Amino acid sequence: MTRTWFITGTSSGFGRLMTEKLLARGDKVAATLRKKGSLDDLKEQYGDKLWIAHLDVTDTAAIYAVVKGAFDAFGRIDVIVNNAGYGLFGAAEEVNDDQIRHQIDTNVIGSIQTIRAALPLLRAQGGGRIIQVSSEGGQIAYPNFSLYHASKWAIEGFVESVSQEVAPFNIDFTLAEPGPTMTNFAAGLVSPPKMDVYENTPAGDVRNMIASGEFEIRGDASKMAQAMIDSVDVNPAPKRLTMGAVAYASIHHALTQRLQELESQKDLAISMDRD
Repeated sequence: MTRTWFITGTSSGFGRLMTEKLLARGDKVAATLRKKGSLDDLKEQYGDKLWIAHLDVTDTAAIYAVVKGAFDAFGRIDVIVNNAGYGLFGAAEEVNDDQIRHQIDTNVIGSIQTIRAALPLLRAQGGGRIIQVSSEGGQIAYPNFSLYHASKWAIEGFVESVSQEVAPFNIDFTLAEPGPTMTNFAAGLVSPPKMDVYENTPAGDVRNMIASGEFEIRGDASKMAQAMIDSVDVNPAPKRLTMGAVAYASIHHALTQRLQELESQKDLAISMDRD
């Protein structure tokens, strides 16, 4: 069956790949982007099957207007893909206040407001699917990515809750969690001036690994984009979609350690209930 999709952050990366794949198979796409002209080649090829809007997801009023415009243009949107975002790369002490705010405004508030704008429209049409692009970094953490992880852990908590709220309306969620992937993510990292005191620390080690190319990047972005598309055919919707061997290994390790620590505190936790 053909579907109509709304995808944020389509200038490049997962957003661009998904848009290409969906149009090629005959679906319709409402695509938002910050870099004007990025999809002109696809617009020329696919015409009215591609609806394009400029959107900065830190502008809440614009989000609501663009989401409504997409629904008005196509009449129905089957799948919302919350993909727009970026990574702030630096130790917590290195980043400045404006960078912190912009990271949260983009990855957390922008995603939340896109979902909030879509919910009444999805509810009115009888349901739909929302794919929230998160990261393995929504369940694990690397040094030097503290603010990026804060944003991903936050949006995962939001989705965990809101998915329960709207399940009665046939609105389903999937958290997509890619590991390190060959996209332009690294090129899009925002880095503050580094502090020498962090050079010989875990934060400095990760910074040097990425700069040297030693940081392991095995994920295939095209395969992951296809996996997100294919997930919409799965019912019930998978709550999480782990993408890549590195993501699987790192998340498995983190969850195992977390469970072990929880179990070690079982008796202590129970002892704190009222007699």
